Amino acid sequence: MRLIDRREAIRRVSVLLGGVAFVGGSRLLTALEKASPAVGETVGEFTAADIAFLDEIAETILPATKTPGAKAAKTGAFMALMVTDSYSPAERVIFREGMRKLDAAMKQANNVTFMAATPQQRLAVLTTLDREQKRVMDAREAAERRKKGLAPLPVEPGMAVSEADASIWAPVHYFRMMKELALLGYFTSEIGCTKAQHYVETPGRFDPCLPYAPGDPAWAAHP
Repeated sequence: MRLIDRREAIRRVSVLLGGVAFVGGSRLLTALEKASPAVGETVGEFTAADIAFLDEIAETILPATKTPGAKAAKTGAFMALMVTDSYSPAERVIFREGMRKLDAAMKQANNVTFMAATPQQRLAVLTTLDREQKRVMDAREAAERRKKGLAPLPVEPGMAVSEADASIWAPVHYFRMMKELALLGYFTSEIGCTKAQHYVETPGRFDPCLPYAPGDPAWAAHP
């Protein structure tokens, strides 16, 4: 059952991430259109242990609450499939090396592996990495805008990009890749579409105005 238009899903997740284009570009969309649930314990070069590791990263980003989390949606296998099918060789190296760096960051912060860490420890490390990737991506954006002669964008307090950083065309941060794929995998899954969002398989009449309360989930799109 096709639960959400994949292009619309990419657009929505891009908005959540600040409107920046996805790593993988059109290759990601092509792979997403052809994606099917992963079968077996491995996906490309990703082992079952790798996929379990990605599941826990995604679950930390999108934990189970009153709705199932990313692990229930098998987001780790989706992430592995998208990296395998849509990332360039250089991007795959950044992603795989990023898995090692993330685990190393956890060991440095808490003297445990990511898989052995508590949910609170995981969240703290990923929050730090998220701010780090934001600075890197802001530097990339600043460099691109300077190249085009455009004015710099406003930044959050404490997130300013130095002139030196902005002049460097830094590679994409690995945690940006992970966050993109976790959100995309979850919100294009059956669980993400029908549990985390409102979904009506066959829309009825057009209702231009519907009651809304703060915290209500968004409505899932149709193909």
